[in-house]
Amino acid sequence: MCGLIGAVATSPVNQLLYDGLQVLQHRGQDAAGIVTADAENFYLHKGSGLVRDVFRTRNMRNLVGNAGIAHCRYPTAGSANSPAEAQPMYVNSPFGIVLGHNGNLTNAAKLKDELFRQDLRHVNTSSDSEVLLNIFAHEIQKSCVDVNLTTDAIFSAVEEVHKRAKGAYAVLAMIAGYGLVAFRDPFGIRPLVFGKRQTNGKVEYLVASETVALDTLGFELVRDLLPGEAIYISFDGEINSRQCATSPKHSPCIFEYVYLARPDSVIDGISVHETRLRMGKSLARLIKKSHADLDIDVVVPIPDSSRPSAMELAEGLEVPYREGFIKNRYIGRTFIMPGQATRKKSVRQKLNAIASEFLGKNVLLVDDSIVRGTTSREIVQMARDAGAKSVYFASAAPPVRYPNVYGIDMPSSKELIAFGRTDEEIANEIGVDRLIYQTIEDLIEDCRGLSETIEEFETSCFNGEYVTGDVTERYLSEVDSLRNDDALTRKSVESREVELEDAE
Repeated sequence: MCGLIGAVATSPVNQLLYDGLQVLQHRGQDAAGIVTADAENFYLHKGSGLVRDVFRTRNMRNLVGNAGIAHCRYPTAGSANSPAEAQPMYVNSPFGIVLGHNGNLTNAAKLKDELFRQDLRHVNTSSDSEVLLNIFAHEIQKSCVDVNLTTDAIFSAVEEVHKRAKGAYAVLAMIAGYGLVAFRDPFGIRPLVFGKRQTNGKVEYLVASETVALDTLGFELVRDLLPGEAIYISFDGEINSRQCATSPKHSPCIFEYVYLARPDSVIDGISVHETRLRMGKSLARLIKKSHADLDIDVVVPIPDSSRPSAMELAEGLEVPYREGFIKNRYIGRTFIMPGQATRKKSVRQKLNAIASEFLGKNVLLVDDSIVRGTTSREIVQMARDAGAKSVYFASAAPPVRYPNVYGIDMPSSKELIAFGRTDEEIANEIGVDRLIYQTIEDLIEDCRGLSETIEEFETSCFNGEYVTGDVTERYLSEVDSLRNDDALTRKSVESREVELEDAE
């Protein structure tokens, strides 16, 4: 999962892109980059860390031009700490192209081999985004009949990308001297929206991962990009679009609504906040039907994304809602941290209990999901240490039993707490008196009920059904070898060694 934003405006876009990245920071905290363009040149700055840490005044002054794209990175492939894999990425032929990507290619290894052996292009990192950039650049070069690049040639190149690339990809690219290109994979797994605003009688355009970027920057939402669709906005402000996939099928990732997206965003016409409210109502109905024996004194959310669900759940059960945990907002996501000891320490640094909300009470904790279970186990123990009489746990999402291969770095399947376990066994593992999971049927209905156009949702982490149809047991085994704790720890040590060598 990464954040993307791109603009074609009538004045310098450096501050616009920076501000947009700030509101998309939740989509990636490992690296950030901005590239701007004028009539002749690209201007790029990127690095590891949060947006506020990567950019200084001197960097911003150098980012000149009225068009640009920006990216904040949450790695699912390659090295988490390598500045070389920060995006956007650049190739100088043809024309010069920069590209930022949100998602994950499931056939990246095959494409990398094709690039080297057939397309005579070299990929210098382990990032699938660099693979995608070179595929796009190669197809642009093939589509050009002379030195002038036409709109038809750009769309033809995207068509070829769709034929070659598999997996999830929302893409923003800029072609030197021409304009900005945005496109989405044929399943529309990762979100991408565009909007416009009038400035001095001219139209400016913005493309972003979530509508919250449009809202905060004063742009009006036009619509979501369709699955397989490409939009080309020239540096002169002319806009064209075309469906570039032969058989597009709308299957957005349902985990965007569960956890990834900001609640004030609207993705594919569906309010993220409303879906989370509906999840709470569904949980309330489920508890009344199947867990009516529970004597619940208070409902406590695990901050932050579970709050809407917890509030609706409390209302549905007619029990008090209380804030029982205070969150330190400067700790990263724990489910991608290497090693159980590191994750346990991080949970204790991230949350602290308000003892008075737990003492002597039967507490129902509510979270958006349970992935490894490390966070849940520590939080349950915090509630008990604070004096809770009984601790129940409700998850707004079904059991996460399978790895996500479309841009969320969920761990090896063997490290998912729900993999191969019953609900009762999971309850014992995390130490709760009762565990209640949302059903996948209710979750789908909670989201689908707010849309008239979605054909299906990408729900592979819950049911192991991968919508692109190319995910094999062999591929999942390879993913497992890259994402298990040993691999993550080894990668972390290697990155630290490189940092120390650079410091010397």
